[in-house]
Amino acid sequence: MDEVLGVRLMPPAELSNRDRARLLAPLLKVLADENRLTITLLLAEHSRTVKELQEATGLSQTLVSHHLATLRDQQLVTSAPRGRANVYTLCCEQLGTPVRWLASLAALTPEGAAACCEGEWPGE
Repeated sequence: MDEVLGVRLMPPAELSNRDRARLLAPLLKVLADENRLTITLLLAEHSRTVKELQEATGLSQTLVSHHLATLRDQQLVTSAPRGRANVYTLCCEQLGTPVRWLASLAALTPEGAAACCEGEWPGE
């Protein structure tokens, strides 16, 4: 069984489309914000402090902390103390099931499967 955002799920084949949408919507809403997505992508590279995220994004400390709190609420990041700062880490396992679900949408057609699973990212 999979777990999404702390919720134990039935096997994906047993979930209705409505159930999948209900579980995916909050995550997609959080990641739809450009600043939160930027922070998520930076944390995918390696763990960082708020100060490091500030420097990398140009956002204020308050705004970085606000976005991290939202990501933490969705269990997408964790924090651990390091000296006087907290180090934030991306919880990749929380993205696993939603990414598989979205990839399965793309793979419904041969063209979508080829676009999803082959080639390079745009802009690379």
